Amino acid sequence: MKSSDAVPKVYLEIVKQLRTMIKEDHLKPGDKLPSERELSERLNVGRSSVREALRALELLGLIETKRGEGTFIRDFKGHQLIPLLGTFILQDEASKRDVKETKHLIERNCLSLILKRAEIEAFLTDKRWTEDSINDDEFFLTIAQLADNHLLLRIWVVLADYYNSLQLNEQHPVKEHYDKLLTALANRDEVKTAEAYRLLRGLSNE
Repeated sequence: MKSSDAVPKVYLEIVKQLRTMIKEDHLKPGDKLPSERELSERLNVGRSSVREALRALELLGLIETKRGEGTFIRDFKGHQLIPLLGTFILQDEASKRDVKETKHLIERNCLSLILKRAEIEAFLTDKRWTEDSINDDEFFLTIAQLADNHLLLRIWVVLADYYNSLQLNEQHPVKEHYDKLLTALANRDEVKTAEAYRLLRGLSNE
């Protein structure tokens, strides 16, 4: 994921088209989706873009791929990721703000979770965090994985992708800010961790 992308990814529009197609074709959980080739022809887009869109839908738990059989609609009525996705495809200012705020809330919650229940020594000593330039996505993806909450992880990955494609990263954290956060985590200090996170993200003290 690169924050330098000048325009939203093509697959976001394809995801929207796929949702419309599923509704128009009256597909239900258990039904098989057309092949990548058929979808490419029907939606008039490249197969690589279709493949990326299908991966996004699978990450959300909306479809599943069975080896040798094809791709099938999953039963997603038990959660609200469909309206979540539908909302964030809309790229008005309110949606952009919602993406940014929700991503930050999830990151805060993941930090709180790993302080309470994760073994973080390997994370703290990861050589990637000693480099002069730290990849923010890698850093917080690792934190989300350590939080051991699969739903939060799935939502964060999707939000991070939108966040980057919409170029919402106005702050450019410096190495010192990551170091402060790592130190607070090493000390298992929840207050200092929250303070360091706000500094990293350029947030005001609430």
